[in-house]
Amino acid sequence: MMFGAPPTLKTEVFASIPVEFRQAGKLSQERIQAGKGTLKTDSFIEGPAFDQFGNLYIVDIAFGIIYQISPQGIVKKMAEYIGEPNGLKIHTDGRIFVTDHLNGLMQCDPSTGEMTTITNRFRTESFKGLNDLVFSRDGDLYFTDQGQTGLQDPSGRVFRLNQDGSMECLLNNVPSPNGIALDPREHFLYIAATRSNSVWRAMVLPDRSLTRVGNFIQMSGGSGPDGLVVDVAGNLYVAHAGMGSVWKFSPRGEPLLRIVSCMGAMTTNIAFGGVNQQDLYITESETGSVLIAHLPSPV
Repeated sequence: MMFGAPPTLKTEVFASIPVEFRQAGKLSQERIQAGKGTLKTDSFIEGPAFDQFGNLYIVDIAFGIIYQISPQGIVKKMAEYIGEPNGLKIHTDGRIFVTDHLNGLMQCDPSTGEMTTITNRFRTESFKGLNDLVFSRDGDLYFTDQGQTGLQDPSGRVFRLNQDGSMECLLNNVPSPNGIALDPREHFLYIAATRSNSVWRAMVLPDRSLTRVGNFIQMSGGSGPDGLVVDVAGNLYVAHAGMGSVWKFSPRGEPLLRIVSCMGAMTTNIAFGGVNQQDLYITESETGSVLIAHLPSPV
């Protein structure tokens, strides 16, 4: 079923990667060369997440960098290492978790910037290439294993790392699992299946297994859905990479709003921030910019 075009909302630039941190003309990491269709870039940012002090953290996949951005938009380099960080989330206790395409699931010490690997394989086999992650209220960690999967190889996986340290593979048939999010009641898990240009929805049962996995939203154009977030009302926000837009969908899947990039078209990841979580922060990877959209109230 098709819908009419939703209202649009403009964005503005909150921060940009400073010139002194950009790697102009330098050959990027293998992750960018293989997955982004380019050999050279001066940055490729994703993975926005806020700490309890209002600092925004983002990753640079191309050069293995984690940045911290102050509430005033001042960018500083927090960590630099041999890796391909793709997603970043901050635990309620302040620990920073990173899904790294090269190294697996990692942790970053917020005081020193030291990177350590939590795990780089499942049942003795390496991951395909981790992408994004989300915490449940109880502290379980859901994350996607995308690699180079797609319609030609729909074997991307979704894992859950439980609080007791055990790990489960919940899905193993996703064409390019990317962004991942839980609804407020944690009854549904959303997964961006980038290469099928769709968002999947799975029901989470009381025993935390998944069932009734379906194609919740079918999109078109661009490169496909990337990062996902859900607001307190259960509305789903989808960063549509290559389309220069973030879409807001109701819990029923109705398009409610289109948030349009004021910079490039690679709108990759999103996070709520600001007073009452009323602002949406967007990584625009093509230009190395973090955009901000002031959402209408209520969220």
